Amino acid sequence: MTDTMTGLDLARKVLRIEAAAILGLVDRINGDFEKAVTLLFECQGRVIVTGMGKSGLICRKIAATFSSTGTSAWFLHPAEAIHGDLGAIRDDDVVLAVSYSGETEELIKLLESIRRIGARLIALTGDASSTLARAADVTLNCGIAKEACPMNLVPTASTTAALAMGDALAMTLLVRKGFREEQFASLHPGGKLGRRLMRVEHVMHAGDAAPVVRTTTPMADVFHEMSSKRLGMTCVVDDGRRLVGVFTDGDLRRLFSRVPNVLALTAGEAMTPRPVTIARDVLAVEALQIMEARKITSLVVVDETHRVEGVVHLHDLWHTQAI
Repeated sequence: MTDTMTGLDLARKVLRIEAAAILGLVDRINGDFEKAVTLLFECQGRVIVTGMGKSGLICRKIAATFSSTGTSAWFLHPAEAIHGDLGAIRDDDVVLAVSYSGETEELIKLLESIRRIGARLIALTGDASSTLARAADVTLNCGIAKEACPMNLVPTASTTAALAMGDALAMTLLVRKGFREEQFASLHPGGKLGRRLMRVEHVMHAGDAAPVVRTTTPMADVFHEMSSKRLGMTCVVDDGRRLVGVFTDGDLRRLFSRVPNVLALTAGEAMTPRPVTIARDVLAVEALQIMEARKITSLVVVDETHRVEGVVHLHDLWHTQAI
């Protein structure tokens, strides 16, 4: 850092250098990149991602991204590979090796074994003439102008560039495979990202858990249904179980203020007609947005014929952290 450069100035410079490193990759998305994606798409085994030091840490993230988007991937430490873990690589695998210099000793020692096993090799390197690059089936050039380190020594911009190229591979492969939201959610059942992709059918109260009464049901039985199901409402259906209205705690309070004998009514006489409904395959987060916009606490889930399939409640969405 120069005498006139502040810590904030340096931080901004680091970000500009790393941003430039990523932007410099854009013009290198060419036929070689397409060949790499094809190798990954046609891979019948797993993607084995390998690299040493800081590159190894980037490799772990790349492998995790592949795995979370439907491509079986593992990180293999190259030093451990040459000391007994080489059996992790099979002939139907694709090895993705990351080394900025392309001359990392532990990786170079793996090259002959990878060829002998029969696995394909993709190299991410900053030197297209390096040993690793020349041995690879496909080489992706991740070279940068300089590191973000003031001494131009610590891997910073180079590791950022490798990570970005790995993300570009994973996202392009994701689209080529036709990977869908439902698959992503199934691979992230415990995470917030997966919960955002949950469907209404996964959180709704269905079957006997859904409060349902008929239009002819006496109010005493309506109160019992609402109390036992504990959702603060009940669906009102006709003889074909098609939804015609709802009755809520709010409806009850309003009735008491204007009707002398509420118990003399039936559900059909007391209900609110034409309630807001939703389909079971809608995202839970969309259901939450509808409730918040309409200032309601529940939505009735109906099928194509307007028959009741369940009820989704605001508290259930909060509980599952759908936002």
